[in-house]
Amino acid sequence: MSTPEITTTGCRDCGAHVSGLNGRYACGVCGWVNHWAEGSNTLPTAADDPDYPGPDAV
Repeated sequence: MSTPEITTTGCRDCGAHVSGLNGRYACGVCGWVNHWAEGSNTLPTAADDPDYPGPDAV
């Protein structure tokens, strides 16, 4: 897993300056969020989580 990059853009709804990680944004002014697939890298899977119990957990 790589180190996240801090990225910035203007909010698409209200124009506020927003920062996010790897192209994923959430505006604290109006609540706008961009679609998860618009980021600049692949999101980790559940199996990448060190606390993931695995498929055999019940």
